[in-house]
Amino acid sequence: MVFEKIQMKYGRETKEISIPRHNLMGILEPEDLPGAEDPREEIKQALANPRGTPLLREMARNKKNVVILCSDISRPAPSKVILPPLLEELNQAGVKDNQVTVIFGLGFHRPHTPKEHRQLVGEEIYRRLRCLDHNLLDCVPIGKTSRGTPVQLFRPVANADLIIATGNLELHRKAGYTGGDKALMPGVCSQESIQSNHRMMLQPGAGPGRITDNPVREDIEEAGKMAGLAFIVNVVLNSRQEIVKAVAGDRIQAHREGTQYVDRMYKRTIPQLADIGIAACGGFPKDLNLYQAQKALENASHAVREGGAIILLAECGEMYGNQLFEEWMTRARTPEDPINWMQQEFVLGAHKAAALCRVLQKQEVCLVSKMPDEAVRNCFLQPAESVEQALAKALEKLDRDSRILALPYANSTLPLLKK
Repeated sequence: MVFEKIQMKYGRETKEISIPRHNLMGILEPEDLPGAEDPREEIKQALANPRGTPLLREMARNKKNVVILCSDISRPAPSKVILPPLLEELNQAGVKDNQVTVIFGLGFHRPHTPKEHRQLVGEEIYRRLRCLDHNLLDCVPIGKTSRGTPVQLFRPVANADLIIATGNLELHRKAGYTGGDKALMPGVCSQESIQSNHRMMLQPGAGPGRITDNPVREDIEEAGKMAGLAFIVNVVLNSRQEIVKAVAGDRIQAHREGTQYVDRMYKRTIPQLADIGIAACGGFPKDLNLYQAQKALENASHAVREGGAIILLAECGEMYGNQLFEEWMTRARTPEDPINWMQQEFVLGAHKAAALCRVLQKQEVCLVSKMPDEAVRNCFLQPAESVEQALAKALEKLDRDSRILALPYANSTLPLLKK
């Protein structure tokens, strides 16, 4: 039997996966656009040509309290590349280093260690600027969106006289895309705010790559407008996490420019559904825990027929990744339980348990990870020591001639069935 060798990232490593060539229907990868030769220069060019706003150095004149919103460690946003040119712009406006605070938008994720702060922003910025984690419990109300979401901002953000948001742009399973106002909502809001916004994920229109009539995205952007988010710097990354394109300026105009690159790179057409999908997240930090890796599972599900199988390669060194997610999965007796509980009451964090179980209603899932077998089975997933072991079982159960689709970057790649 002839095998195709495919490289898939696993944590900070790369694993070589062997797939029988006669079964392999394809490898679904993002379009491989090259990264910028000089990433900092790409950021500088975006800052020099903002969309829909004056230059940042003009907007920042006479500002005394500037906050820069940055992504947390679960995101691949290259903050250490974005921040130095951004700070240079602020300094040229007369803003001093002690008037600038970097705030990591945790949303509902865990706090960072000081070492992680340094790792995220780089040594130079860590020495020069105050770096804070957003705190869910220290938020102040500024009003409500038209959909009823209470907008409660982390106090240092609410008190700022200039708010700048940074981050990477990619597809999001319910908000359409990351980036833009999403750094603010849910990034630096209260639990009540986040829960209210996330509840809209259950409404029609919420989904990956969708902006128009998407209640989640529209609510997020209304919150950003209310808060006075003045300027964004977003980057689109390729599968090697290199900056392909940087956009800057107005929170809507710059964001929409960036989404065009995301669509070109990460929306991928398939001719037919596979019987078996082999999915990886793209490595660290996307497979840090099952809470994050679940996104790859959801995307892969779009490419596999009902009754088929998905093999998920995800390191999950931090295990479940969210306490409520873990509680719901371990308390459930069947995959239907979390779905039913979520329909009765939306619970932030646990919503990922319901999302995982919706996949399990359509496909059987095998997980290759560092999680103990018992923890994997708690999630109604089948543990396996290797992709090859899991694949042998799937072929035996389904059909030796099953069509296999490999998705090395399933966290960020959206399969679209050709019409």
